[in-house]
Order: sequence, then C-alpha cells, then structure tokens
Amino acid sequence: MTLAPETTDLKVQLQLEEGGPDWFTVCDLSRLVPGRGVAALLPDGRQVALFRDRSGSLYAVDNRDPFSGAAVLSRGLTGTDRGRPFVASPLLKQRFDLVSGECLDDATVRIATYEVRAA
Repeated sequence: MTLAPETTDLKVQLQLEEGGPDWFTVCDLSRLVPGRGVAALLPDGRQVALFRDRSGSLYAVDNRDPFSGAAVLSRGLTGTDRGRPFVASPLLKQRFDLVSGECLDDATVRIATYEVRAA
C-alpha cells in the first residue's frame, strides 16, 4: 500500500520566550512524521527537537541530551509511560517527558520545553 504525502499549508511554530507574543516558524507540518523526530536550529544557535504523535499532538524540546551533551534527542525513540509521552535518548536511553521536560529516570534532571503550534 502506498501512502500519499500529507498536503497542508500549516507551519510548525515555536514560542521562544515564555508568554511572549512572537512565534518562530520552524518548518512545514508535513515534515513531522508521527513517531520520528526532527531537529531544527533556532535563531540563537540552540537546537530544538520536534515531535508529532499519532493523534497529531506536537512537542518541542531541547535537542541536547543533558547526560552526554550530544545534540541527539531528535533521533530518540518516542513512547508513553503511564500516559506521559516521552522521548528516550538514543545514547544512554534516559526518557524525557515531552510536555514537562522532566527526566523519567532521574527526577533531578530536566530539559527545556517549548510551546509549539501548527498555524
């Protein structure tokens, strides 16, 4: 079976400053395939990892794995743990909540999260 690529004019946008009025356009929504991450470079040089789940929910977190220092979270495996969506680092396998940024394996560690929308 062949699946037709999604066609939409929607863009994925991030709010870089919490509560700020400005949204930064990252990519076309069609670039986000459910279950796979995409890395993007932000204007200040940081990297963000973007995810879309099967229900269409969008998530954006820091792409840097705080345990290894490598920018690899966009390549991690996604899943859920007790209803909490997470990405597991491809290096050391720690899981990070995609909503809060909390490490599910070490509560003392967090990654940055961003408000994200399709508009």
